[in-house]
Amino acid sequence: MLEGKVAIITGAGGGIGRDIALLMAQQGAKVLVNDVGASLGGEGRNAGPAQSVVTEIETAGGVAAANTDSVADASNAKRIVQNALDAFGRVDIVVNNAGILRDRFFHKMSDDEWDAVLKVHLYGSYYVSRAAAEPMKAQASGAFVNMTSTSGLIGNLAQANYSAAKLGIAGLSKSIALDLDKFGVRSNCIAPFAWSRMISSIKVDSDEQAARVEKIKQMTPAKIAPLAVFLASDSARDVNGQIFAVRNNEIFLMSQPRPVRSVQRSEGWTPQSIAEHAIPALRPSFHSLDVSADVFSWDPV
Repeated sequence: MLEGKVAIITGAGGGIGRDIALLMAQQGAKVLVNDVGASLGGEGRNAGPAQSVVTEIETAGGVAAANTDSVADASNAKRIVQNALDAFGRVDIVVNNAGILRDRFFHKMSDDEWDAVLKVHLYGSYYVSRAAAEPMKAQASGAFVNMTSTSGLIGNLAQANYSAAKLGIAGLSKSIALDLDKFGVRSNCIAPFAWSRMISSIKVDSDEQAARVEKIKQMTPAKIAPLAVFLASDSARDVNGQIFAVRNNEIFLMSQPRPVRSVQRSEGWTPQSIAEHAIPALRPSFHSLDVSADVFSWDPV
C-alpha cells in the first residue's frame, strides 16, 4: 500500500514507532527511522535503537536510514526532514510518534517536567510537521499521522504535561488538515492503547492498577501499525482531520468537541440567573471527572 513512498517516523527505535516502521517498510515505503535513543525521561543519547530498526528493515529486504536528531529543536527537526530528502528524494509520510513521560501530580509538577514533555510531544510534532509541510505542499501530496492519547482526550491522573501536549496535538492535527487540505495533504490522529516502554513506567500501587496494567500488556504495539499504514496510504485519500483510537483488535472513531446543550435568555444573563437557571438546565449534560480507564472499562478484545 505504500510502494514508492517515503516515511519519516519519529521515536521509532522501539515500541509503537518501531512496529509502524517495520510494517510501513514491509508495505513498500522507504523509511527514515528517527530516535535519539534517550531514556524514558528524555535523558541521554544512543544511536543504537534507530540503527537496530534499520537493520531489521534491511534484513527483511526493505530500505531505511537512521536519524538521531531531537524533534524538540526546530533546527534539528528541519535536519530530520532534509535527511529524508537527501536519502530518498521526497517525503510523503510523517508519523509524529516521539515522546517522553515525566508524570507528576499537577500541584507537585516542576517547570522542567512541564517544559520537557511539551517540547518533545507538542513542539516536536509541530517542528517536524512544519518542516515537512513545504515539500509535501510542493508535490501536492502527503499524510501526517499524529499520536494523541486518551490521557488528553479524556483525562488521567498525574499527567497534566502529557495530557496538555496530547490534546494540543489533536488541535494541531486538525489545523494541519484544514490548512493543507487544498494542497492534497492530510492529517489524522491515533490514540494508541499498547504496552510500551512509556506505559511500563506507570506506578502500580493498588490491585486495581495492577489489573489494569495486566490488561494493557495484552495490547501489543503491532496492533497500532495497520491503522497508521492505512492512514498514510492513498486508500485513505478521503480521510482527513479525524481522531481514531486503537485498543487491541478494536478501532474507534473518537468524538471531537461540539455543543452539547444550550440555554438562552433574550434579556441576557446575570451571575444570579446563571446560578438559578442556566446551570440547573445544563447540569444533566455535564461531563464527569472520568479518566481513560473509566470510559474504556471493558476488557480488550
